[in-house]
Amino acid sequence: MLSRIEDTAVRACLAGGRHLRDRFDADVDAEFARHDVKAAADRASEERMLAVIEESCPDHAVYAEESGDVSTGGDYQWVVDPLDGTNNFVSGLPSFATAAAVLVGDGGRPRNDEADETGLADDDGPVVGCVYVPVTDDLYVARRGEGVTLNGEPVTADGGVPTAKATVGFVIGHDVKLDDRMDEAVTMQSALAGATKRVVESWSPCVHWGALARGRLDGMVCFYPDDEEQHVGELLAAEAGASIARPGDGVYVAATTESVRDDLLATIE
Repeated sequence: MLSRIEDTAVRACLAGGRHLRDRFDADVDAEFARHDVKAAADRASEERMLAVIEESCPDHAVYAEESGDVSTGGDYQWVVDPLDGTNNFVSGLPSFATAAAVLVGDGGRPRNDEADETGLADDDGPVVGCVYVPVTDDLYVARRGEGVTLNGEPVTADGGVPTAKATVGFVIGHDVKLDDRMDEAVTMQSALAGATKRVVESWSPCVHWGALARGRLDGMVCFYPDDEEQHVGELLAAEAGASIARPGDGVYVAATTESVRDDLLATIE
């Protein structure tokens, strides 16, 4: 079953991502708001991804970023992000991706006392994940207990850079920008900037999760992240062997080494 689901996730992400690549740098059809942007390419990519999923897995629950709950019920739940990095896409910046995660259980993230050393509960959360970065033609695939591949080759989140030389991605959820949690996010980002070489404010988290999974990015710090990117990101991090922590209060930290992880935690406390 998981092999079929994995194959479907790959085909869905490629279908959406290749459409995005064809439309990239063309005339922008988008609606701009203060804290968000909606692009026609987003919806078109989602249509192509959903067509693949619905044909192969008609009995699965599906949640898509643009459409919401497409279907409910079943033992598996899909979480689909048809364009991670919409703002980048419409701005002509080549950092964007398509992503899909498939979850079992109730779909929620485990409590700290339910998580194993990878940060995932035994019978809950993502079991298959796929991220496709169209511009670089990078395809990341993760399956619970079987690691991560990049374009078919295994990768790991190995690293040896000390925290002071580390490059770290910082992710905040969309809702954070709308309330007083944004003040806390700004404080966290400033503290991280003082402790590391560089903090990348991530507008395309799935791209950066892939970079962490292959050991190119040294850490990721998330503050109330959005499910569309976080489920697949957590699976990539866990299966790539990253050191993970969930201190609570909407915070998730992953790094290539335990020492960097611990330093990042201490920095944002």
